[in-house]
Amino acid sequence: MSSRTYTVENVGARLDAFLRLIIERAGFRLSYELVEELTPHPDFENPELTVRFSGEDVDLLLGNRAELLLALEHLTMEHLRMPSEDHSRLCFDANDYRALRIGELRLSATAAAERVKRTGVPFAFNPMNSRERRVIHLALRGEAEVRSESAGMGPSRQVVVYPAGMASNPAAVPQLAQRRAPEGGHRRLSDLAHNRPQRAPEPERDRGRDRRPGRGAGPGRRPQR
Repeated sequence: MSSRTYTVENVGARLDAFLRLIIERAGFRLSYELVEELTPHPDFENPELTVRFSGEDVDLLLGNRAELLLALEHLTMEHLRMPSEDHSRLCFDANDYRALRIGELRLSATAAAERVKRTGVPFAFNPMNSRERRVIHLALRGEAEVRSESAGMGPSRQVVVYPAGMASNPAAVPQLAQRRAPEGGHRRLSDLAHNRPQRAPEPERDRGRDRRPGRGAGPGRRPQR
């Protein structure tokens, strides 16, 4: 008998019902498949279940470092009432973004370590979720001259790389004091779903799409100008 908790058999029906509702209500043009034990980077991620998206609106999911993809992933974890220690067991992906992102994080970790070795000054990464912070920590675990730790709270939590012999001192890391949350906070899924002009190079086609029945002009509605 499998010891895995997050499988298609165990959570697939609940996950599917939630995602279908979100996609329909937000107006996304997306499809997805559930894949078990997809681990392109087993040293860094070992999800039990991966939700792999495709469709016209994949670019929206991946914009701004996959802001929407990660938000949708987080909402789904909350819906499934997953404890924080289980978050690494479920993974949302599109166009192999996760594999590419892990590669990028590993290179960034190496570059940060070299910078700290050269300057002796701590370096702080941009705020990341727990899964991405873990990739940085794992990438630096073999480094003898530097060490990494997480600092900050909630969505502002980030990885700081220190020289190995330096005590933790957030006040000595300029990036920690200078960074602020984006003005206006997190955007709603529906706002991101309907913010299409930035991704469509054919505005005439987009305006025409809004006039389809049920989306724009229709009974009791005036056509958009």
